[in-house]
Amino acid sequence: MSSAVLLKPEPAPIVACTISRDVANFDLLIEDMEAELGESWGDLSFEDAAIFLTQPEAETLEFVAIAVNSEDEHDLARISGIITTAKEKGVRVILIAEEVSPIALHQLLRLGADDFVPYPLPEGALHEAIERLAQAEVLPAAPEMPAHDEPSHATAADADFKATGGKDGTVLPVHGLAGGTGATTFAVNLAWELATIEKKGGPRVCLLDFDFQYGSVSTYLDLPRREAVFELLQDTAHMDAESFSHALLTFNDRLFVLTAPADMLPLDIVTSEDINRIIDMARANFDFVIIDMPSTVVQWTEAVLSQAHIYFAMLELDMRSAQNALRMIRALKTEGLPAEKLRYVLNRAPKFTDLTGKSRVRRLAESLDIAIELQLADGGKQITQANDHGLPLAETAAKALLRKEIQKLARSLYDLNRAAESGRG
Repeated sequence: MSSAVLLKPEPAPIVACTISRDVANFDLLIEDMEAELGESWGDLSFEDAAIFLTQPEAETLEFVAIAVNSEDEHDLARISGIITTAKEKGVRVILIAEEVSPIALHQLLRLGADDFVPYPLPEGALHEAIERLAQAEVLPAAPEMPAHDEPSHATAADADFKATGGKDGTVLPVHGLAGGTGATTFAVNLAWELATIEKKGGPRVCLLDFDFQYGSVSTYLDLPRREAVFELLQDTAHMDAESFSHALLTFNDRLFVLTAPADMLPLDIVTSEDINRIIDMARANFDFVIIDMPSTVVQWTEAVLSQAHIYFAMLELDMRSAQNALRMIRALKTEGLPAEKLRYVLNRAPKFTDLTGKSRVRRLAESLDIAIELQLADGGKQITQANDHGLPLAETAAKALLRKEIQKLARSLYDLNRAAESGRG
């Protein structure tokens, strides 16, 4: 007679841990960890983590989520030690930060945290961070590749960039006053039209993506995001022509691009002094410097506005754009900043035959007491397709009305710049 033996299932191995001063301060993190890992995760205090990571039991860990807030800034040395130990043991680190100063966050990221997620956690943010870690396991980071191994139209700028200085480039920031107003599309295509305005001997153009969180210039030009960008941003005080050129990529050997960093960073990770140094370096070596700005106004927006020759403000024919434009104008006037530098660009403007739409545009301008100097056509699906394919409109929809309008603006800016140079000469 056989007897059945009841086997007690072994508990699932712990594959992740949260590490914090008090995990109760991060209730959303607890919920997301349970949703992602069930019972296969644990929680450690800072004291316990330093010990546990050195034990054999830690070998099953795939990652740790280190959660910090402003009260932990006095304890950075211990937190830094935990990150360093985890990295030495081959354990990946997700940094969860709530109201941590840019300097503290900077220090923790430099130690090698693999991902950063702000707290309160955005919907699905932890899931996406874990997925990125998994993809990195499948495709381990390779050494930085030579230019011919990058996308066919992307090359490292070092070989082509000659930081001779001696220029005084025209600075043209582009700022979307509301989400989806087409600021990046406008900035990318304006930069490309200027870079290719002459078949030979045209202006040198640099495109800077200053949206450190959602910057998509690299997507629109199908360029890789390089670690060198983050290295440049974190130490602009020691930036020279060599480090600046190393952070740049070229698109089709004509346009120089500083992409947004590979990871999402706080917009205030740089100061006005940092921004001024980058713009000064670009101005000294390029004829035109196009800047794709974040839609958020931050402390260093003033630095960009002060350096700008023309500051393009993108809006649409809707209430949100009107209200945001009004807020922007009030803010600049209150602070005594040069609001007169703003040039308003209406994207997806009414067609020529749309008299009702034309009337709405006029009323919008009158109510805000502004002049809408440039109206761009609605490019429709052609624009989305061009952006998704990582190519400027000139390469995919050369006859599109939007492309022709941007090309005409580029020609006007180029001619004005040449006239100004002749006048100085």
